[in-house]
Amino acid sequence: MTRRLPGTTALLALEAAARHRSFARAAQELSLSEGAISRQIAKLESLLDVRLFHRVGNRVELTEPGARYAADMREALDLIERKTRQLQAESRVDAPLEIGVIPTFASRWLIPRMARFHQCHPQIRINLRERTEPFDLADSGLHAAINVEHPAWAGMQVEPLFQAPLLAVCHPDLAGRPPAGLPLLHKHEDGEQWADYARHSGIDLPATHGGPRYDRFSLLIDAARAGMGMALVPRLYVEDDLRDGRLVAPWPEVAQLSERYVLVSRPGEDPTALGALRRWLLEEIGGRPAGATTPAP
Repeated sequence: MTRRLPGTTALLALEAAARHRSFARAAQELSLSEGAISRQIAKLESLLDVRLFHRVGNRVELTEPGARYAADMREALDLIERKTRQLQAESRVDAPLEIGVIPTFASRWLIPRMARFHQCHPQIRINLRERTEPFDLADSGLHAAINVEHPAWAGMQVEPLFQAPLLAVCHPDLAGRPPAGLPLLHKHEDGEQWADYARHSGIDLPATHGGPRYDRFSLLIDAARAGMGMALVPRLYVEDDLRDGRLVAPWPEVAQLSERYVLVSRPGEDPTALGALRRWLLEEIGGRPAGATTPAP
């Protein structure tokens, strides 16, 4: 069935005239004559069989249906422009990859290794964009995201990267304290992790929900370094701290508790540069010391 759709020239004329409340200023912006703008609006009104503007002297005012339609068409034009620029950028050989990353993962694991990626792929530029929570990738302007497994990625292409075991860590001065008397530090959205840890480890933690809460693992780690209590964090974030003695892990590691990291991209969208990044990530993970990260099945 043939679609009866207005042309883009008419929609651009509508958007500009609605924004300026003036055919003359719309004509100036679009490098057209005022008469051409008027004719485009007239053709649009004829197609829709709806009056879009009232002419008031040298100005124009949108009718109620005209205001609704203009707002809807502005959103449609914005979407067309955004998708067009996105495709143009992806088609360029030297276009950068836009990757959404968890800030702590980026600063403590990814960025320290990026020099190796650039040595192998000097022609690929990667821009990292901070994303603390799972988000709508489809309309984000990003090529991919490195994040934790989450229902928000339904409908996307999700490739498992690795599972990072969670480890209970604290300042060395607190290591000798009995577990029941040691403050527990929490990540905001993970309210049950200490209860799960107590159940699997057999350690008696009578107050698993009390204690300060922090938005990011990086803040939890800083608080543990400062001696504020025990933090439950992915091992890969604290390996340097454990090696250098800034933190210790006096309690047992629980195999059932881990963060599962994935690479998320849109289905059917696989720029060559993204494939190179995917292969490099898997190679880096495969080369990690035993126990640091476990490649996800």
